[in-house]
Amino acid sequence: MAAHRKPRQRSAGGNTARTAWTIALAGAATATGFDGTGHAEPQLTPAQVKAKVDKLYQEAEAATEKYNGAKEQADAGRQRIRNLQDQAARKTEKLNSAREALGSMAAAQYRDGGLDPALQLALSEDPDRYLDGAEFAERAGNRQASSVASVRKQLREIEQLRGAAHVELNSLKSRQAELKRHRKTITGRLDSARDLLTRLTAEEQARLDDRATRSSTGARDALSSPGSATAQAPNARAAAAVSYAYAKLGSPYVWGATGPNAFDCSGLTQAAYREAGVSLPRTTYAQIDAGRRVSRSELRPGDLVFFYSGISHVGLYIGNGQMIHAPNPSAPVRVAPLDEMPFAGATRVA
Repeated sequence: MAAHRKPRQRSAGGNTARTAWTIALAGAATATGFDGTGHAEPQLTPAQVKAKVDKLYQEAEAATEKYNGAKEQADAGRQRIRNLQDQAARKTEKLNSAREALGSMAAAQYRDGGLDPALQLALSEDPDRYLDGAEFAERAGNRQASSVASVRKQLREIEQLRGAAHVELNSLKSRQAELKRHRKTITGRLDSARDLLTRLTAEEQARLDDRATRSSTGARDALSSPGSATAQAPNARAAAAVSYAYAKLGSPYVWGATGPNAFDCSGLTQAAYREAGVSLPRTTYAQIDAGRRVSRSELRPGDLVFFYSGISHVGLYIGNGQMIHAPNPSAPVRVAPLDEMPFAGATRVA
């Protein structure tokens, strides 16, 4: 009779360890291809790096405009809270004065003992004088009732102001959280762009910078002075905005900045028209609705020109198919062709 062997027991721990080793080995094989060399991320060409960096800058600028909008709302909310607090403080001061007057009136009544009017008349040595006094007391009582009603009304108004301030405070906290999210997005995109640029050699970076500089210089030379642009502006305010933008050529791009020494894209256009006496909203997506829409064929110097489907970039048109804009952290305020980015629309605000 054949001997029956007992099946060999495999430990669960042994299987787990063997499986983990197999996975690790497979991972190592994948990483090295069994040839002893790792597969690093493919080397990008300078053109590919530039394309990726431009995309990151565009995403950062879209987040910047959202940040600017949230900051504008937060600043307005803070001002409303201050106004509500001021109103509440003034009404509280007025309420305290009314309470003091009521307290004085109550103390006088306590001192008089609150005698029954008929008894006071009977005991009075001068009834005529008493009757005159009783009439005055009735009028005083009416004034007292009116004062009490006024105090109650003031209390309700103060509570309403405090309630409104509480609502504004909650809204402000929400805006602050939104600001934090957008700031994180912006810094993340800019950090990624800087990391990509460090992969280029110094020579490759210089070549890209030189190409951008030649493009900007050539566009600027096409309009030798702001005079040719301001002369074609539809009015004096548009001409003043163009002159301001020309004066800021070379200023650094800083997200969230509105001048006078640094700008982001909508900060530059806002500052230019502020100098011209025109108040513009803070963000690109609000600025496009701040004036009359014009077609590309109708453009005149001073018009605002917008780019990308999300209306995340704006420049100031200066004629001859050119604009002045604040591009991104890698380039200062400069002249550039409209075709540099996907055109989305234009508006005339002056």
